[in-house]
Amino acid sequence: MSKNARIALIFGGFATAVAAALYPIFVYPMTHNNDYRDVQKMNRAGVNQADVQPVGVKVWSDPYKSAGK
Repeated sequence: MSKNARIALIFGGFATAVAAALYPIFVYPMTHNNDYRDVQKMNRAGVNQADVQPVGVKVWSDPYKSAGK
């Protein structure tokens, strides 16, 4: 195998490993934001924001509201 092909395979393998590691962190949540929104609705169902929120801090907002829309 030539030196250039070996370098290309190493670089390609590294790029593939980085892409595979970043997919579940960035791509999947952005493409399945309805799933995450539903989970947050269930998690926050019994929470009264006025009791939990510290004074002077902005009230919770939907982080997925502006994503993709």
